Amino acid sequence: MSYDVFFQKIKTYTELSPEAEAAWAALLRENSYHKGDYFVTEGQTPKKVAFIVNGLMYQYYAAGNGDMVVKYFFPENRIAGSMTATLTQSPSNFTIKALEDTQVLEYNFLEFKKLVSIYPDISAFYTRYIEQHWIIEKEPYEVSLRYESAKTNYDKFLRNYPGLVKRLKKQHIAAYLGITPTQLSRIFFANK
Repeated sequence: MSYDVFFQKIKTYTELSPEAEAAWAALLRENSYHKGDYFVTEGQTPKKVAFIVNGLMYQYYAAGNGDMVVKYFFPENRIAGSMTATLTQSPSNFTIKALEDTQVLEYNFLEFKKLVSIYPDISAFYTRYIEQHWIIEKEPYEVSLRYESAKTNYDKFLRNYPGLVKRLKKQHIAAYLGITPTQLSRIFFANK
């Protein structure tokens, strides 16, 4: 597995010096997960994050009524992790599981954080990544789920993740949108 795809993605956020890239590359470890394998389990204190080279993972939790709630999908070129638990070194409230056979480049997050304090270019990546994925993307999504119709949210999902629809079961999309699979089927057929 080549590190090229990883660093190509990182460079969409910021340029890295050769020294910073070499230091980060030294942390990377190749790993594979079969469909159904767990990357993080609820209650586990995670230490690492994973860049998805090929495949698909998802993050979910069980609601009080037992329903599965999908918080996030991690397709290719995304970094998977239970970030709050990793940052605070506390048990995760979420499970991250492979939906497909998945190849990743993993790294220890605490070791990565040391690089953030040493290399300004890695720090710039970290800041831009957090801004993009934890603020710019997350806030509108959270507002939309609370105040938009299920059909509007489904249409946004199709626009934002056009390649995922064919890779996911209806139950996963419904759990992400906060609706039942039956409601999703009605929306799907109304769109045709």
